[in-house]
Amino acid sequence: MSNEKSYTGNCFCGAVQFTVTGEPAAMGYCHCESCRHWSAGPVNAFTLWKPEAVKITQGADNIGTYHKTPASYRKWCQTCGGHLFTDHPGMGLIDVYAALLPELPYTPEVHVHYQETVLHVRDGLPKMKDLPKEMGGSGENVEE
Repeated sequence: MSNEKSYTGNCFCGAVQFTVTGEPAAMGYCHCESCRHWSAGPVNAFTLWKPEAVKITQGADNIGTYHKTPASYRKWCQTCGGHLFTDHPGMGLIDVYAALLPELPYTPEVHVHYQETVLHVRDGLPKMKDLPKEMGGSGENVEE
């Protein structure tokens, strides 16, 4: 039996439910145009998890998928349209949107794709031009 902490989440209507277990690989904010457009907001608060940490506990057959590029497979509930997560197979990670994990202590560490921002945030966290090198980006920081 594992002592790892689990957190539960669900779509807007509750038809799709899931758990994440353990600790996220990273937490932060994405400012890319794609995330902004998908979320209909100026920034996306992300939590990145290894795929084995994410388990669908109800409604797996109700999950729709759209991928604009091979880098991101966006998932949503086909009943309510509520966004669930984005699978990033090239990174080997799944972005479970922070708002869907209300019990998770959200402690962002970084802003990514900050060169595309439409909402400037002065919080002292690193602002990356794109992504960290280990995730396929330049690893370059930009000014806050």
